[in-house]
Amino acid sequence: MRIQFFVILLALLQWSCEKSVSFKLDVVAPKLVVEATIENGQPPVVYLSRSLAYFSTLNPDSLAASFVQNAEVWVTNSSSTHKLRLYTVPIGGGYNSYYYSTDSSSLATAITGEINTVYFLRILWEGKEYTATTYIPEMSRRIDSLYWKEAPAGNIPYKVVLMVRATDPPGYGDYIRYFTKQNTDPFYPGLNSVFDDQVIDGSTYEIQVERGVLRNGIAGEAYSFFDKGDTVTLKLCNIDKATFDFWRTMEFTYSSVGNPFSSPTKVMSNIKGGALGYFGGYAVQYKGIRIPQ
Repeated sequence: MRIQFFVILLALLQWSCEKSVSFKLDVVAPKLVVEATIENGQPPVVYLSRSLAYFSTLNPDSLAASFVQNAEVWVTNSSSTHKLRLYTVPIGGGYNSYYYSTDSSSLATAITGEINTVYFLRILWEGKEYTATTYIPEMSRRIDSLYWKEAPAGNIPYKVVLMVRATDPPGYGDYIRYFTKQNTDPFYPGLNSVFDDQVIDGSTYEIQVERGVLRNGIAGEAYSFFDKGDTVTLKLCNIDKATFDFWRTMEFTYSSVGNPFSSPTKVMSNIKGGALGYFGGYAVQYKGIRIPQ
């Protein structure tokens, strides 16, 4: 009886200490979100959208309405400035995607990505200016070979591990981001897609290439493996420090969603003017492999 009394008393004390807490969230104006890239041998591509409120209802209509179609966008290198043009891409269901790229009616000033070149981005939108700088570095990290081996015991029999043998040049400050293409799918980045050379500097190493993932889905238990019969293409990109920092902090934020014990992270953007996102230069190389059945 004495134990029961203390249990009831403790429950009453806990109940009496409960207090309803409500938070009044500030109304924040949407910010410009920038996803801008330029690769060697390719024109610049810029996606612009408005940020959505944290508790917004996500649906096709709200996402389609978030695209920014009324901005002015320029890309500059050491010798030319080119004003980009808005392009529309139907994505089904009566919805469109929009991006800015080379104006085909003004090819005299068109810019194509080159190794060891600095690029400047300038955006004017709703009376505000946003700027960023990126660099396509030397293609220093080299893919020597790709090969596969059976997935560890306990996995589905037709699953395989893709391995890469690569060489990192001596000297710290070599940053990479990678993507994989499985058969006819698009290129998707790895769940953790960026790496530096703090551990492997100046060495030739072998490491697993985890399959790239579509980030608006949920990665399954065996997400990192490929299938026998797959044709796989690895896209390996040397990037600058700012691009590395953006994706390093962004991917940490992805992995922290829903984890009550995670530390808050500030995503490191290289866009000046108050926008979100990044402008990144990529020195790209490809390597493919056909995995037999």
